[in-house]
Amino acid sequence: MPRRAIGLSAAKVAKEATPGRYGDGAGLYLLVRSRTAKFWIFRYVRAGKMREIGLGSATGRAAVSLADARAKARDFYEIHKARRDPLTERNAGRTASAVAAAKATTFAEASGAYIAAQRTGWRNAKHATQWQATLATYAFPMIGKLPVQAVDTALVQKVLGPIWNEKPETARRLRGRIEKVLDYAKALGLRSGENPARWRGHLDVVLTKRAKEQQHHAALPYAEIGDFMGSLRAEEGTAARALEFTILCAARTSEVLNARRSEIDLAEKLWTVPGERMKAGKEHKVPLSARAIAILQQMPRDGDFVFSGRSPDRPLSNMVFLMLLRRVGRGDLTAHGFRSSFRVWCAEQTNFPSEVAEAALAHTISDKVVAAYVRTTFFDRRRQLMNAWAAYCGKPSVKRSAEVLPIGGVS
Repeated sequence: MPRRAIGLSAAKVAKEATPGRYGDGAGLYLLVRSRTAKFWIFRYVRAGKMREIGLGSATGRAAVSLADARAKARDFYEIHKARRDPLTERNAGRTASAVAAAKATTFAEASGAYIAAQRTGWRNAKHATQWQATLATYAFPMIGKLPVQAVDTALVQKVLGPIWNEKPETARRLRGRIEKVLDYAKALGLRSGENPARWRGHLDVVLTKRAKEQQHHAALPYAEIGDFMGSLRAEEGTAARALEFTILCAARTSEVLNARRSEIDLAEKLWTVPGERMKAGKEHKVPLSARAIAILQQMPRDGDFVFSGRSPDRPLSNMVFLMLLRRVGRGDLTAHGFRSSFRVWCAEQTNFPSEVAEAALAHTISDKVVAAYVRTTFFDRRRQLMNAWAAYCGKPSVKRSAEVLPIGGVS
């Protein structure tokens, strides 16, 4: 592009449409590409090489005026005259601004950004709400308004301390959520250094491990399952049938409450739970016993949900099993605990391999080496197992402690 005579005016800047560089003096140039594409640049020579720094557009809503461009160029010119590099100092200034912005980003703001970034990847829409509620209740009062960079180990301890022993499960989740937010902030350059909420090799040496311990769900001894199922079958209503179905399938509560009719194949005696509703994120096929199918056939067919709530287009409440257990005088139990009853029964009263029982519970194999070789879901064996479990649940709880089922199970 040709160079033009030195000296620009506001009128010339506005009217010039011929492509080229138009000098104004002291290193300032107007770079014209077209009538609507014009840019301010500062040019200088450093170590024998020509360098350029953009000063903004000369057109559009955010246009930099000639006066402002001259002021910016003059600052860079003075730096150059002092034998310093304007580009290096400009970049250093941007870095300082980024650091200042990071220091201004609060923990609450970083938490909101993390939740927004992860929301689409979470299987359950309620997960984001739970995250926000936990942090807002326990973390924000202490560290919410603080710069995310300022959150240190002492502050994390102050957040966790009041609930570490009183509410161990909540404290465990809270610590993990704080850790993830701080990792996210570090990845964005909003903080540096080690994560003060890290457990292994850090908080595990300053906090008791009580909150880390697994909290087991209250479970019914399997030897009592027959009598319990008998009393459950005497109860009327959708909730009772849904709980019975849950126990017979050794399923999780949410999997049953949200079961759709489209997932059921009565001819094949099969329930296919889609991956987005499974804890492991993988599709799970559940073989259905005769009693489980009988329950399904009893349910009204006026909606998509198998076990609908007050209206056909809504499932039962996730509190329905808790209320049902209280109503039948077993408020000491949890619906999830029946999965434990099933698992212990498998181990003590059958000869089915543990891999089959774990597959029935849709558990993932934690050992990666073993998982690499176990490529089957043991479906045929699981069908035998679930039929055996249904038969066991259908018998009164009398003199069965020594009964051991053969590998083939009950057909």
